[in-house]
Amino acid sequence: MLNSLLTYGWVSSPGRLATAAAVTLGFALLARVLRGVDRSGMLAGGAACFLLFAGVGPSAFAVLATLFLLTWIATRFGYRGKQALGVAERGDGRNAWQVLANLAVASLGSVAFGMTANRAWLVATVAALAEAATDTVASEIGQTRGQTAVLITTWKPVAAGTDGGITVAGTIAGIVAGVVVATVAAWVGMIPHAQLWIPAAAGFVGMLLDSVLGATVQRQGRMNNEAVNFFGTLAAAALAYGIGFWLLALRP
Repeated sequence: MLNSLLTYGWVSSPGRLATAAAVTLGFALLARVLRGVDRSGMLAGGAACFLLFAGVGPSAFAVLATLFLLTWIATRFGYRGKQALGVAERGDGRNAWQVLANLAVASLGSVAFGMTANRAWLVATVAALAEAATDTVASEIGQTRGQTAVLITTWKPVAAGTDGGITVAGTIAGIVAGVVVATVAAWVGMIPHAQLWIPAAAGFVGMLLDSVLGATVQRQGRMNNEAVNFFGTLAAAALAYGIGFWLLALRP
């Protein structure tokens, strides 16, 4: 087991901020080279990476890197089949709005922790990242396992890639991805091992809300995909923060 990598005070240390900036630059360039993001996505992802690293420390970067790896693999998996269905991600990667929809809540959570040292914010931050992994992996894997899904609100068959559509394979893969993110967070000391179930469960709940919003307001044209993704991560973070705050309040 690794010793905790978490060190409070990253926001106030110029040397550590410089380290955060260097790591951010390298990570953003790598994400661009791998075509995980386009140019605007590289800038947005870099900003999110910097805030996560500066607010929490290297443990948050480890979790972010895990999220990126999982979603990059899931996006590339079965790519030609997704192209045939017309649901494949753009070849040059995700743009700034897509990146911020998945990372803005986690970034703000890390800043809140850096300012308050309230560890409930750490649980919320991990939950937002876990939800992003759960939702993205579920969507990407679900689109590779056939041309039909079921709409979460009616359970009627719909075409793969339909807003609000879910599949068994995609859901299972998404849950595994969320658990992996939460496990890495516990492994590097960002959250206690006993609490890793919180972001994993909250991430799954956030994914379900994402699907419900997709099947309703998004299909009605009242909300775009980025807004749906943002509210999914926000719901996961809020749920995890509430549980984390409650557990802290119970401590003697």
